Amino acid sequence: MARYGMMIDTSKCVGCYACRVSCQMQNELPVEVSFIKFHEIETGVFPNVKNEIIPVQCQHCEDAPCESVCPTKATYTTEEGIVLVDPEKCIGCKYCMVACPYQARTQDHLTGVVEKCRFCVDLVAEGKQPACVSTCISTARIFGDLDDPNSEISKAIIKYNAKPLRQDLGKTKIYYVR
Repeated sequence: MARYGMMIDTSKCVGCYACRVSCQMQNELPVEVSFIKFHEIETGVFPNVKNEIIPVQCQHCEDAPCESVCPTKATYTTEEGIVLVDPEKCIGCKYCMVACPYQARTQDHLTGVVEKCRFCVDLVAEGKQPACVSTCISTARIFGDLDDPNSEISKAIIKYNAKPLRQDLGKTKIYYVR
């Protein structure tokens, strides 16, 4: 059984938003709703300024705080390590939104269901890559099995010494090269 994860190389991200748009299209999200947010960090002093673009989405935490606070168990983790939401069980209480340290959740105002990145579980089940990975023009994203030492993602995490975005918040399944 695979344990899926993603690596994002911020040095390659150009902020084109292709990942965000493809995610919105794949998940049929309205224009104003996105599972991927962008943070920009400027370092240095003019004229030596560096601008780093950091795409942030659900980190699919190993011990997901959003899952532990869900009163209906609508948020759950699959055997593959993907954190999902069962829309039939979600009552829209927003406890998960408050518990998420990455502010990676949004509420569908029509249904009341709280939504988030699903790692395109439907595409992955077909042997495809998540939409954000397959459309990344700069190949800043790698997706695969974290438990397979021979997978592209496992090798890249080691090669680039990739780390979770916030190591102080626990183990996640998205690693960053910064």
